[in-house]
Amino acid sequence: MTDLKVLVAAPRGFCAGVDRAIHIVELALERYGVPVYVRHEIVHNKHVVDSLRAKGAIFVKELDEVPDGATVIFSAHGVPKTVPQAATLRGLGWLDATCPLVSKVHRQAERMVEAGRHILFVGHAGHPEVIGTFGQVPEGVMTLVETVEDAENVTVSDPDNLGFLTQTTLSVDDTAEIVATLRRRFPNIAGPRGEDICYATSNRQAAVKAIAADCDLMLVIGAEYSSNSQRLREVAEREGAKAHLIQTAAAIDWSWFDGVQTVGLTAGASAPEVLVQEVLAAMRARFDLTIEEVTTAVEEVTFKLPRELAA
Repeated sequence: MTDLKVLVAAPRGFCAGVDRAIHIVELALERYGVPVYVRHEIVHNKHVVDSLRAKGAIFVKELDEVPDGATVIFSAHGVPKTVPQAATLRGLGWLDATCPLVSKVHRQAERMVEAGRHILFVGHAGHPEVIGTFGQVPEGVMTLVETVEDAENVTVSDPDNLGFLTQTTLSVDDTAEIVATLRRRFPNIAGPRGEDICYATSNRQAAVKAIAADCDLMLVIGAEYSSNSQRLREVAEREGAKAHLIQTAAAIDWSWFDGVQTVGLTAGASAPEVLVQEVLAAMRARFDLTIEEVTTAVEEVTFKLPRELAA
């Protein structure tokens, strides 16, 4: 067998917000019985969704698919205010699994609007988190900025009454460039008190940066539509590694390994550790592995459960 060195990034995989969201669904199934309904995927990972479905969770796109009298859970990405309002009007029991760091952005948006500011929101169009955040404030008070080019070209009616916020799962480097552009163009723009990009997104990107330059190939485990996983792949490519986003070990094209001596491995914030171990097992079947875990941060963050489940 050919020798292969594997650098495994740490931290990787589940963050506290994802852990909490999954736990909410599991506890709701225990407390309320089967089925419990979940509006949209609880987190962006097929393995997680399939495993919760097997336990009795039913995933729906919209509230009108939830029968009267049922319990519905809102995903970790957050929802517009109209969704819990509609659930309450229908008499549905509901639980909010929105990540507390996303909820923090929601409250910041409300405060900025109350202060009379127009918000420039840095994020990706169509992402559930963006839809949820726009749904916290009246229409027309927030403008989406996706790129540096958008930041250069966006027009505002009152440059002295502006604020900016960002999606929590963006590229740290890209966002810094966009924010710098906004600050240069609008010197009086107000920002969030702290960093909107969440600790887990920042930590996982830093961990990839620490190993990618030493890797010929980087594998990122995560869903195609997972923003934080896509950003990890981009970070690795910027550091000079060939990088591929895979959902499971079955998605590996082993021709990627031709001429490769060192592989980097990480997982997005909604990818479980079992998928990391599956990929390592698949490599072990083909190569003589030397595995080194490279730790750049230790995460000890935990979030409280909703009061309905904490008792």
